[in-house]
Amino acid sequence: MSEARSALLPSSTILMIRDGNAGLEVFMVKRHHAIDFASGAMVFPGGKLAEGDSDPVLQGRHARPGNFDPALTPFAFGAIREAFEESGLLLARPKGDGKLLSAARATALESWREPLNRGDRTLRDLAEAEGLDYALDCMVPFAHWLTPTVMPKRFDTWFFLARAPEGQIGAHDGSESVDSEWILPQAALDAWEAKTRTIVFPTRMQLVKLARAGSVAEALRQAADTPIIDVMPVLDKERFAEPHLCIPAEAGYGITEIPLSRVGM
Repeated sequence: MSEARSALLPSSTILMIRDGNAGLEVFMVKRHHAIDFASGAMVFPGGKLAEGDSDPVLQGRHARPGNFDPALTPFAFGAIREAFEESGLLLARPKGDGKLLSAARATALESWREPLNRGDRTLRDLAEAEGLDYALDCMVPFAHWLTPTVMPKRFDTWFFLARAPEGQIGAHDGSESVDSEWILPQAALDAWEAKTRTIVFPTRMQLVKLARAGSVAEALRQAADTPIIDVMPVLDKERFAEPHLCIPAEAGYGITEIPLSRVGM
């Protein structure tokens, strides 16, 4: 394997959550079948970082800093951008205002989604044109996963947790994602078990973790109080009749290994 093929690609994913009638719900999208990663699967909005996500002007003039390691700031900006591109949910405030964008204001910015997705515009462009500050302070790091070294395409992915802005509903973009829904984490896991949804292993593990909380406040509190353990699954061909993918017990997902045949289901 060449060094180029094995290089880690920085990426971000965001779990937008809200309190529903039956409990905590998370926003998920269905990936287009033409996408080269997790095609057809239910995922959280996310993707590779864009060059503009590391713009120092963003942090200096267009954001309320998050309560986390500043090294994660580009990942946080990437998560905000991806969420807006893929769902229309935007973690931002009118500059100088304490309240997150209203649903009407977020809807009025819909025309920015596709230019951001194409890379024609950046978060800085959006902030300066529309007078916005990004709400990094509403985000909590949730998990950190790295693709195994045996894979030809590898990602260094940070998962963030955030309460969805009140009134913003969310809708898939129709290109990278072809469907979307607010769903109880356990309901998503049950659908996977019933084989009515495709959900890849890393996504399922985040749903397992999220399902332990009964409300948004509880989920955010648990995430803030739980140390992040780096997870890079390791393929074990020696201890089992069938190869298993193993993750560290201290990561807190409740499992340490899974048969390889069930990883990508």
